[in-house]
Order: sequence, then C-alpha cells, then structure tokens
Amino acid sequence: MFINVIGGGLAGSEAAWQIAERGHQVRLYEMRPEKQTDAHHTGNLAELVCSNSLGSKVLTTAGGLLKAELELLGSLIIEVANQCQVPAGGALAVDRQKFSELVTARIANHPNITVIREECTELPEGITIIATGPLSSPGITKVLQDLTGENHLYFYDAAAPIITGDSIDYSKGFWAARYNRGTADYFNCPLTKEEYEIFYQELVNAEVVPLHEGIEDDLKVFEGCIPIEVLASRGPDTLRYGPLRPVGLEDAEGNRPYAVVQLRLENTKATLFNLVGFQTRLKWGEQQRVFRLIPALKNAEFVRFGVMHRNTFINSPAVLKPTYQFKKHPQLFLAGQISGVEGYVESVSSGLVAGINACRLLNTQLPLEFPEETMIGALARYITLKSEDFQPMNANFGILPPLAERVKKKQLRKEAYSTRALEALKSFITGTDCI
Repeated sequence: MFINVIGGGLAGSEAAWQIAERGHQVRLYEMRPEKQTDAHHTGNLAELVCSNSLGSKVLTTAGGLLKAELELLGSLIIEVANQCQVPAGGALAVDRQKFSELVTARIANHPNITVIREECTELPEGITIIATGPLSSPGITKVLQDLTGENHLYFYDAAAPIITGDSIDYSKGFWAARYNRGTADYFNCPLTKEEYEIFYQELVNAEVVPLHEGIEDDLKVFEGCIPIEVLASRGPDTLRYGPLRPVGLEDAEGNRPYAVVQLRLENTKATLFNLVGFQTRLKWGEQQRVFRLIPALKNAEFVRFGVMHRNTFINSPAVLKPTYQFKKHPQLFLAGQISGVEGYVESVSSGLVAGINACRLLNTQLPLEFPEETMIGALARYITLKSEDFQPMNANFGILPPLAERVKKKQLRKEAYSTRALEALKSFITGTDCI
C-alpha cells in the first residue's frame, strides 16, 4: 500500500524519505518542472529559493538544537546539507545546486519512492501528506479550502514581533486589562510624552522592506493589517488613538500613561510576548533599534520580527493535531510552511514528524506527539495548540517549557535547554522505537 506525499520541497522530501526508510512505498507528487512557481527555477526536489543558509549550527541556539534533534532521527535533509555545506562561520550554509541535486538523486534512487511529476488538483486515495508550501498551486489550495473552510486558510502574513518574557523590564510597566475587564493578562509598557515623541520620530523615519508588486493593493483591502509605521505616518497622535491608546489603563498609583504599548501572552508559561498592533514592514535591524526605545523593552530579545508578505498557511490550532494530522481527517497530514511553521529547518521537522506518523498510522499504531521539552515537539505543540491570533512560528527557546530551576546567565540557560531537549529525545526514541 502506498503513502502519498504531495509536494517535493524540504518537508515533502523529508517525509517521503522517512516513510521509505521504514519500508513503505511512497508516491511523491511534484508539479515542477511541468508547472513552475514564481520563485523556483529548476525541477529539483528541495530547491532552496530564498537563502542558502539553514541557520546556526551552534547547539546553544534554537536552530542548532533543532538540527541536532533531526540528526538523531536520521533526517535526510540535514545529512545532505552537511555534505554540501560551504564556509559560513557558525551557520549551515550549502551549495544550493549541489544540495538540491543530491536530495533529488537520493529520493529518485530509493527503491520505495516513486516520483510523479504532475500537479495534484485532488487528493489521491489513502494516507496522504500535503506539503505544498506557501506557493501552493490554485488546485491544491482549493483542496485545502474545502478541507479547512475558507476562514482557516490565509494568503497574507501580517505578524507583530515576539519577544522573550525574561528580557522585559517589568519594573518599567504594569499588568492590567483595559477598564479592568477580565483578568490582567496584558503587560503594559507606558511612555511619557517625551518618550513617545522620540519613539514616534524614529518610527516614521525608519527603513522599511520594499513591498512586492501588487501588495500595495492588498494593504488597502487589509486595513486591519496596516503596518504600524504607516499608521504613524497619518499623524503624531494616530497611534495614541490606535494600538498605543492609554484609555482605560492605569498604573498602580492610578495614573494614566501618555501612551502605552501592550504585550500579550503568547503562551501560558509567559515565556513569550506579542507586541499588540505592531505588525510592521520595518527592516529587522530597525525593528530592534526602534522598539527598544520603549523603556520596558530596552533589552528586548526578539525571537520573531514582524513581517508582512504574501504567504499561504492554515489556522493550525483550529484544524491540526500536534501529530500534524487533520483533526477531522486523521488519514491526512500537513507539513511544511503551509502548516504554520516558519523556516527551512522547521519545515524539515514537520515533514519528518508527519512521515513517521503516517507510517505508524499505516501500521495501525498511534501517531506520536514528540516531547514538549524538545524543539521538534515544542514547535508542533505551539502551532497546533495556540488559539488566538495565530501566526506562523520559527524555532526559539521561548516555546520550550521553563527549566525546573531558573538559570540567570543566558548562555548557561540555553545550554540547559539543549541538554534537557536531547536527553528527552533520546529517551523518547528508546521508548517508542520511532527510528
């Protein structure tokens, strides 16, 4: 019996390999080169389109930890990347052409994989992994709309920055809900008139990332997604009547700030916070410079910068399980950036988990949820269990559960996270025989 994989990118190639290595037959559907996308240039599998870097190799970084976990699980993509790497300091950068050619050869020559070069406009029978990426064709996009409902499929990514909780100066703000309605779930970062005016001037004069052709029209339609710097350009007080409005917020002494930036919890453990209303097109370095002018965020550590670009992804918390299965269609899996993970290696992670679980489903075994202490498991849980204002997420230490004991020094804390994660994964592998 075949397991189907739709999409030959990083996630689809990894999923197909994991299935084939476990002795099952795979049909891997890839529409290129018969039908190209706007970003790809070849018909090779796992073609890298934006960068040749797969991020840091250093174990005390989130990306480095994720790669180490994938190596333990026998990832094809990480194995080939290591074979094709080019000098890039602590990063895993690859020769793009050599990388995609070698992945294509490994997949094409595997006796359990059949590569089918055609576009899928409907789902094949049997267990299927959809890994078509943010550049999904209209045909498979219609399939996803039918599966999820149009309200759960997004074509535009407007995300605010996310920072770590332990980088916030809590002495420079206060917890409160507007008008004291409900519980005090927001941390409020006040600004004086002078602080606001400095922040405003730097914001409206900061450098932005140019928009691609056609997105200007999208911004007119998506008024609720207007970048904060565009709002600011409409007048000095626009933000004070918008996302920085102080109305209904008072500090412990009963004083109302001149302006206030609200931080919303990204997870129940308060390790990550979202800057409310701060979707932006500012360049990443500018975001860090300008947003750190907010007193409580002077030392803010960004795990995700704000972005505004075309992107196709689903509202994963509403439709996916941490196993990457559809809740209503357990024989179907979703992997890659379309599932809500952000980044090359994160896509590989989702494909690997989906491939393993597709095999287990075929073997009448329960699909696996990886430990939340691992980066693989934490990422899967984050994109499928977070329910409000979902936006895609990349690997970062903030999505991991807190350590049992607080470690003050950042480097030692990251070492502790990585050590705990790898120990948890090794125990998990032994206990589940998932390799």
